Amino acid sequence: MKGRILDILRQADSVVSGEVISDRLGISRVSVWKHVKGLKALGYDIRSAPRGYRLVRSPDVPYPWEVSKWADRMHYFSETTSTMDTARELARKGCPHFTVVSAGRQTAGKGRLKRKWLSAEGGLYFTVVVRPQIPVLLSPRVNFSASLTLARTLRDACRVDAKVKWPNDVFVDGKKIAGILSEMEADSDRVAFINVGIGVNVNNDVREVDPPAVSLREILGREFSKKVLLGEFLDRYEKALTSDSLQRVITDWKALTITLNRQVKIVTLKDTVTGTAVDVDENGELIVKLPDGSLQRVVYGDCFHV
Repeated sequence: MKGRILDILRQADSVVSGEVISDRLGISRVSVWKHVKGLKALGYDIRSAPRGYRLVRSPDVPYPWEVSKWADRMHYFSETTSTMDTARELARKGCPHFTVVSAGRQTAGKGRLKRKWLSAEGGLYFTVVVRPQIPVLLSPRVNFSASLTLARTLRDACRVDAKVKWPNDVFVDGKKIAGILSEMEADSDRVAFINVGIGVNVNNDVREVDPPAVSLREILGREFSKKVLLGEFLDRYEKALTSDSLQRVITDWKALTITLNRQVKIVTLKDTVTGTAVDVDENGELIVKLPDGSLQRVVYGDCFHV
């Protein structure tokens, strides 16, 4: 209902009376007043006057009604420990495919190899629960599809030269702008669900982040809408998860990567691999040519460009 009231106010050129809103939505004027009051409490600047209401400004917050196509599957929290934690609970309870959990701030955001992901105000933090009908062997393609889709979204919507870095990072001009982390549960040899957690530096301050990171605000010299970016990504990612798209995702990813044909150091929980990244196979494993000329496949780890 809040979203429908906002639609009416946004489409109007002037003040809209409570009576007009109540008639169009089939609710009482008291209900209209309560919803408007609730919207004000959420940060919407709605001016009330004897003749009705006028929307002056909307907060850049991805409330479910702001990403309307996905509103029935969106869950927003101003603060949470980690969107991955909440998404895991929902997934195990049977939430539908493409359920989205987003947060304004995370107090315990998760990075690779059990590292903490800094989640300051102004960034975009969300997890998508996907239920692809694929065998476990092909599950890495879902992650590669996410990073490729995000890079393409940033390139098209924000006009920045976003590239992908193995395994799941997005970089602009040598600095990290987004990171992706996933976790999976399976039934036998089939995927039950994959939770794809994404953090994007949009309007947050990344000056103290190490290694060097960059935000959209820093690149563009202005703030960019988080809710617009989220909606654009979700629209594209849904299409990218089709069977045809997943079949060619590794090839498409390699065309936009900054990792191949360069010296790399891969740090895993067990060891460190150093050499030249020469290819990524159909399952997403990085093929590294070692100093002695032999090839080693790396399934997962932190990749540093040397």
